[in-house]
Amino acid sequence: MPHTPPPSTLRIVSRKSQLALRQAGFVCAALQDRHPGLAVEIIGVTTAADRFSRRPLPALGGKGAFVKELEQALLQGAADLAVHSMKDVPAQLPAGLSMPALMRREDPRDVLVSKDCAALTELPAGARVGTSSLRRQCQLKAGYPGLRLLALRGNVESRLEKLDQGECDGLILAAAGLKRLGLEDRISAFMAVEDMLPAAGQGALGLEIREDDRQTLALIAPLNHPPTALRVGAERAVSLSLYGGCHLPIAAYAEIEGERLCLRALAGRPDGSRVEKNQIQGPLEQGAALGRELGQRLLRQGADEILAEVLDDAGP
Repeated sequence: MPHTPPPSTLRIVSRKSQLALRQAGFVCAALQDRHPGLAVEIIGVTTAADRFSRRPLPALGGKGAFVKELEQALLQGAADLAVHSMKDVPAQLPAGLSMPALMRREDPRDVLVSKDCAALTELPAGARVGTSSLRRQCQLKAGYPGLRLLALRGNVESRLEKLDQGECDGLILAAAGLKRLGLEDRISAFMAVEDMLPAAGQGALGLEIREDDRQTLALIAPLNHPPTALRVGAERAVSLSLYGGCHLPIAAYAEIEGERLCLRALAGRPDGSRVEKNQIQGPLEQGAALGRELGQRLLRQGADEILAEVLDDAGP
């Protein structure tokens, strides 16, 4: 088979937020380390989620608001590679695109950021905690009913600024984002996954390309981390079973224990009044099937009713 030369310049498309550009920079450095002399250009675009940062995500079409413009750039040939935070990627990819590589996962946990408290249990009743995530709201309301939740959106820096200005008493953020921004010192407490189950794919970076782009596939293949891909694939299978293309209060988290995959998931009302949980384990090679089965178990427990309510509340 004849050798196909790589493109003269690999074009990476990314959101323009500081975190997204930092993540694209990590991918750029990893590619150039594997392929010395490779020229890489990072193209920043503004997504709907960025343009309308004060509007709730369901009104913008859910998770797709973070990735639609990036995927359009790929489909239109304006870019060769998109870098995504996997927790922001809908469970179903558009036709013509694939996600053949996931980089080694960063810390998947959520964290508390607070100026005065080192744990959620130290926050007084009525304390204001900022998060726009229905998944986080659901678990916080169920586990810490005395807190007052504020729906704060925006990039990490803007949310930290609101905390510093006294608009809230604490924030719940992803550990991975703070670590990648060099802001780990702002973390007050890491939340155990038993208390705050992460979003499917949280902490992982996905590399999306056109399905027929063999040149870019060959370049990014060495960056794939199989254990991360296995875990995230199982988690996303749960999301797909639970209508995961929308911004919904669902969580899924997989761990590898020896030769087995252990997978936990939940779906709940945003007000925490009902949370359905379940778990499953089985052979590593059956990760996607385990995810689908776990999603079906939750639906049989009543997750379909819960999610239908949330979708109805979100409107068209």
